[in-house]
Amino acid sequence: MNFSLMSIREIGEGLRGKKFSCLEMTNYFLDKIEKDDVEISSFLTVTKELALSQAKKVDERIERGDDLPVLLGIPSAIKDNILIKGIKCTSASKILENYKAPYDATVIKKLKDQGVVFLGKTNMDEFAMGSSTENSAFQVTKNPLDHSRVPGGSSGGSAAAVAAGFCSFALGSDTGGSIRQPASFCGVVGLKPTYGFVSRYGLMAMASSLDQIGPLTKTVEDARYVFEAISGKDPKDSTSVQVEIDNGMDPKKMTIGIPKEYFVEGMDSEVESSIREAIEKIKGAGIKVEDISLPHTEYALPAYYIISPSETSANLSRYDGLRYGNSSGEGVDLSEIYFKNRGRGFGREVKRRIILGTYSLSSGYYDAYYKRAQKVRTLIKNDFEKAFEKVDLIVVPSSPTLPFKIGEKREDPLSMYLSDVFTIPANLAGLPAMSMPCKKIRDLSVGIQLIGKPFGEYSILNAGELFEKIWMK
Repeated sequence: MNFSLMSIREIGEGLRGKKFSCLEMTNYFLDKIEKDDVEISSFLTVTKELALSQAKKVDERIERGDDLPVLLGIPSAIKDNILIKGIKCTSASKILENYKAPYDATVIKKLKDQGVVFLGKTNMDEFAMGSSTENSAFQVTKNPLDHSRVPGGSSGGSAAAVAAGFCSFALGSDTGGSIRQPASFCGVVGLKPTYGFVSRYGLMAMASSLDQIGPLTKTVEDARYVFEAISGKDPKDSTSVQVEIDNGMDPKKMTIGIPKEYFVEGMDSEVESSIREAIEKIKGAGIKVEDISLPHTEYALPAYYIISPSETSANLSRYDGLRYGNSSGEGVDLSEIYFKNRGRGFGREVKRRIILGTYSLSSGYYDAYYKRAQKVRTLIKNDFEKAFEKVDLIVVPSSPTLPFKIGEKREDPLSMYLSDVFTIPANLAGLPAMSMPCKKIRDLSVGIQLIGKPFGEYSILNAGELFEKIWMK
């Protein structure tokens, strides 16, 4: 039986119907990872002992006829910046090379309550800084659709693991597009929830006002199941909120907005034509589509690269080799110890962003850079609020390009940063957004992004399930 091709619903029905055991299925995925991930390099740690132990408990639970949650026995992979108690959690950084999590993140606790099986921790750009997963301190992950290309980042290991059939779903984190851009590159579905809808407790912080945990899955329906399981207020995360859940809008009654600012000079012509073709198919299905404007979109990228590094420089100050992180054991005074530990522990991109953020926050520059960037962020949020007075959902490309070659942009950080130009605005505005495949070009995937109103995840998921049928015809 090829479990790699099965959806969460199909696996759940198979387990409950006793067509196969959870132990049999878990062994299948562990064998596949051992055999095929040598080439893809999506996992940093495979948690074989934990997975087999969880699988046995699932089988016992099914045998007893206990309450059987929808994610019971579903095999998963977790980005290596989310804590699973007792398991290594490195954030793909040398400074945390042998760090073991002392507790479970809230999302992990919720998944454990459902009976999810954890197969391992996935590769990522160091501390989630990057768009290609080439910034990992340990290995470069390859795109399962074309091994010469990147899987996107920073949740590239999670997206690649789902696309390669190593698990049913994975968790990633999204600060500026780190779930949606790799989902687009690997041809899977990636959902970034509204800021505050999913607890960040137990997620290693990069930029605290932007970070969100979300699912990467094979289908929109699978994303719905995982999102329902991990969302909700958490007393351990003061930024999480209690939301009254509704079922979302009927997509056939929606008005879809298409902002002209997302079709820009320099965008890959094949990507642009694929997105326009997908929009025409939506129109052809009788759904109302309107042109709109988000006039401050062009300022989102520069504002993000002031706000995000500023928060990063503050969050990563704790990794000094004394309070957290590895120590080189060298240095004659405190200042030299910090220089040695942080200089050897952090990679090039992390150092670049710490320096940029520290400069932006320094005396005399705070008003000129950080404060001004926050004002731009408000303008971008206002753009979306105004647009959502006219439309119910906004549809834009997930990325301006197809997956690029490994090494192609590594020496050009500005070019790399542009990979997230279409995903960053939703983070700055705190909005939910989902990337899903809409077309293939030479076996490479083109991703399209659905951006919703605050806490409008169920409208996004409803629309995604309908569009999936329209685009896959």
